[in-house]
Amino acid sequence: MEIKVLGPLEVRENGVSIAPSAVKPRQVLSLLGLHAGHVVTVPTLIEELWGMTPPRSALTTLQTYVLQVRRRIATAMPDDGPGVAKKVLVTRYGGYLLDVPPESVDVRSFERLSTAGQRAYEVNDLESASRLLRSAAEVWRGPVLVDVQIGVRLSMEVTRLQECRLGVLETRIEADLRLGKHQSLLSELSVLTAQHPMHENLCAQYMLALYRAGRQWKSLEAYQSLRDTLIEELGLEPSERLRQLQRAILSSEPSLDEPLSPRQLERQLAG
Repeated sequence: MEIKVLGPLEVRENGVSIAPSAVKPRQVLSLLGLHAGHVVTVPTLIEELWGMTPPRSALTTLQTYVLQVRRRIATAMPDDGPGVAKKVLVTRYGGYLLDVPPESVDVRSFERLSTAGQRAYEVNDLESASRLLRSAAEVWRGPVLVDVQIGVRLSMEVTRLQECRLGVLETRIEADLRLGKHQSLLSELSVLTAQHPMHENLCAQYMLALYRAGRQWKSLEAYQSLRDTLIEELGLEPSERLRQLQRAILSSEPSLDEPLSPRQLERQLAG
């Protein structure tokens, strides 16, 4: 089975799509897919489907949804479909388990690549870090489960994965800045800072890339844009770290041209 949740929901068995079209069975399959290999308890599934006010028939209705998913799995099986489907979507004490290999879920591929990339970055293998983290980001096909109704439990997973994705992007950009690839980062960082207008680390990366590309004025403009947004939205000034970077850019500190990331520059400027 192939399960993709980092984008629109795709679930295939033997090349046949088995993702239900009905709203709540799609939620059930999505949650089971995200936790493939682990039991998802009945209360967890009920909370996802109906929140804190489930109907009296919730348990029976949930069983119906599970049966619908099993039928979809069975249609893709060449022999003894119903029997095999019960071995794939397994009933366990207190819940259900989607018994598929971890590598069949795109989230696991993303996590494996991102972990390897983070480790490479930590040991200063910047080329490998950049390559692995870029590959991790390329597993994504769009927003998580963009075509699935999101309940309480799926919402937690969506938030977690989005934060992980952003962390991967930040670390990969850090590696690329240290590799001297500032020019090629400008368009990507322009989009990211527009999408996250109060994200200081992305702003710092954009400022540094712009400065190294010979666009000092644009770098200071990026700082001012973030400052204006923070003051307007939260009544806050940028952090001392970002103000320090702005001052360094104003005075054209020589250290800004060294192959360092914003975090490394912060330590050097502070020293």
